[in-house]
Amino acid sequence: MAATDFDYGSALFLDLDGTLLEIAATPELVVVPPALPQLLAHLHTLLGGALAIVSGRSLKTIDQLLKPFTSAAAGEHGVTLRFSDGTVEEMPAGLAVTEAWRDSLVAATERWPGVLIEPKPHGCAIHYRLAPDRHDDVWRVVRALVPDDHPWFRLIPAREAVEIGPRSTSKGHAVERFMKDGAFKGRRPIFVGDDFTDEAGMSAARRHGGEGLRVQEVFDGDPAQVRAWLARNAERLAGSAVGTERSAAGASA
Repeated sequence: MAATDFDYGSALFLDLDGTLLEIAATPELVVVPPALPQLLAHLHTLLGGALAIVSGRSLKTIDQLLKPFTSAAAGEHGVTLRFSDGTVEEMPAGLAVTEAWRDSLVAATERWPGVLIEPKPHGCAIHYRLAPDRHDDVWRVVRALVPDDHPWFRLIPAREAVEIGPRSTSKGHAVERFMKDGAFKGRRPIFVGDDFTDEAGMSAARRHGGEGLRVQEVFDGDPAQVRAWLARNAERLAGSAVGTERSAAGASA
């Protein structure tokens, strides 16, 4: 399956880790290619602001990783939304993983080298990429805290990780909210993602007449190919814009 080109009527929804950035051993070790922020800023301008980063990372971390670029964004799988005009919509502070839960996770996993706890403003992720043999142990611990019928929180599977997050939000929820925003409204959404949590965003994009692109299927699981695809389309759109301007100038001469 090949990635189709997008045009001026498209809206881009881009996951971060595993999509724009290569997965690292720990969340803190990800490397942001130097050209990526500028590429995203260029696309953001070409698409009239219809580009959003939709990530499991917090909004603050998204901005730190991609600085100086900022745009519409969804942090923690849609818990926090920043719209194209800069307005931020966030779940109530009270709907967050409690310190007691965080302490319980730390206590349960501190004897497991390689298992890392990543606290977030509303949720908490447990990574076992460095200790894959602890998969069952980690899931046993989180299921003890958050059973399937928990009214407020859910377990979010990820690549060699699991996250506890609010039940009422998802990346699909984020796409639905953004598609009502002025910069995105009426456009054809394209969601690019690599993980289980991205499926809801892809489904939402399809409901709005767009498409969802899985990195594993379309880009051979390689974020570098995603970046190259974005760069090719940016170059094509920019060239088209220059050609249109020249034609208009010639017609008016």
